[in-house]
Amino acid sequence: MSFFSQLNEAIKSNHSLLCVGLDPDPTLMPTGIGILDFNKSIIDATKDLVCAYKPNLAFYEAEGARGWEALKHTIAYIPKHIPVIADAKRGDIGNTARAYAKAVFEELGAGAVTVNPYLGFDTIEPFLDYGDKGVFILCRTSNKGSADFQSLTVEFNGRQMPLYQAVAERADKENRNGNIGMVIGATCPEELNAMRQAHPDLPFLIPGVGAQGGDLRLAVEYGADQRGAGIIINSSRQILYASRGADFAQAARSAALELRDAINACRRI
Repeated sequence: MSFFSQLNEAIKSNHSLLCVGLDPDPTLMPTGIGILDFNKSIIDATKDLVCAYKPNLAFYEAEGARGWEALKHTIAYIPKHIPVIADAKRGDIGNTARAYAKAVFEELGAGAVTVNPYLGFDTIEPFLDYGDKGVFILCRTSNKGSADFQSLTVEFNGRQMPLYQAVAERADKENRNGNIGMVIGATCPEELNAMRQAHPDLPFLIPGVGAQGGDLRLAVEYGADQRGAGIIINSSRQILYASRGADFAQAARSAALELRDAINACRRI
């Protein structure tokens, strides 16, 4: 089953557009628990509430070999019907990109990956060649400095437009395998609205709700497609660290349930 087919099944079965970011930060985790056990507890507590999980590779790479092993075991532990997005933000020349794609899809077994288009679309093609895998291209990100480059006016196809819009138009054109999505932050609601109008069928991965201050209602209202879906709302810190005590897993479940239901309350379904 392709990533996006699996995602749609998970959305239906769990009635959810919520993705939990598995970003284990030892400075925020309860003391005395390792990364893998922490992740397992979070997964056990939320697996009926989510449409996907999104581990950010940086948190595992920072721990060296043991972090990479924890990541592999975490992905293996996630129920097979729930898709996994490797938040890697990779972007490099062709032969390096092929190695990155192999690492993420074959070694880790992730169903999708985030990629950076700055070096050009030839660097994304090795990921797209895995036709059953999802590829989320950074378009308009949720961080404060995203406008430094993403909002610069460029000429594309004979028209003036922001760089992020040019990225989106090229992404839509390159979507031959139907496995492209875009990353658009909840902190950029007007851009999100414009992207949905211009690209009604592309899936959007939407970070920035919660700790980064993105407006949930606008993210859902502007981002969702005509079916009331087509978006993945990611939340990491708001859920993972709802409590730093022994009740962290139950607190994470409560936070995930509240957010899942708040998302559904905004959906036009």
